[in-house]
Amino acid sequence: MKYQTIDVDGIKIFYREAGDPAKPTLLLLHGFPSASHMFRDLMPALADHFHLIAPDYPGFGQSQSPDRDHFAYTFDHLAQVMDHFLDQLKIDQFLMYVFDYGAPIGFRLASWHPEKIVGIISQNGNVYEEGLGPKWAQRAEYWQHPTPELRRQYQSAFARETVIGQYTYGTPAGSVSPDGYSLDLYYAATIDDYAEKQSDLIFDYQSNVRLYPQFQAYLRQYQPKLLAIWGKEDPSFIWAGAEAFKKDLPDARIIPVASGHFALENCCPQIATEIINFFG
Repeated sequence: MKYQTIDVDGIKIFYREAGDPAKPTLLLLHGFPSASHMFRDLMPALADHFHLIAPDYPGFGQSQSPDRDHFAYTFDHLAQVMDHFLDQLKIDQFLMYVFDYGAPIGFRLASWHPEKIVGIISQNGNVYEEGLGPKWAQRAEYWQHPTPELRRQYQSAFARETVIGQYTYGTPAGSVSPDGYSLDLYYAATIDDYAEKQSDLIFDYQSNVRLYPQFQAYLRQYQPKLLAIWGKEDPSFIWAGAEAFKKDLPDARIIPVASGHFALENCCPQIATEIINFFG
């Protein structure tokens, strides 16, 4: 494993790299409120089969966190930085593993450059309205009628209890190490202006839902090879979001695992095996 930084658009982007560059590249796109450390167990498990690249987005993990006056914290902007990151590394074809926030970032990349996408692993990476859990109805009301009070209320998304619950809900008791969520909480406490930057992204999530039809059109037109492997107890992106891929990709492989949102935390060996069997 290598741990490196690269300058992209004047921002220092941290990334993890493993495996042989001669093998197919697998881009690992993390979710919220995490960073590339969520792939700390998956990357060694796949290193004999793929060339693995896992970046931290600006404002996340070990990447630079530019201030809001000079950097727009939107999903379009994060995707643009990731697009330029791949250009910097001269990666012109890749598989991608998308999870949570990684899905709207990754599917933007796929829509912009369909010729670059070799295949997709979606682990609780939603692009269908059917996959939106009950909490999203309240968020839609917030997007339609934003107020400072609601903006502050939604900062509960990265409160300690919420983050731990995201990791442990729907998992067998004692099956999730505290390492992942403890590091997420550390970043939340130490990244400058974290609450406001993440609040910008929570508000901008509406842009992703508006793009769902475009992402689905990409799938229908290009028919990428896709494995949807889903923590079936995820309350944020529910199981129906995995099943919905079949509407546009009849040959997609859809697999439930006994987990919640952060399925890698207790199902990493199973997920790694399914990836190797499907793409290796």
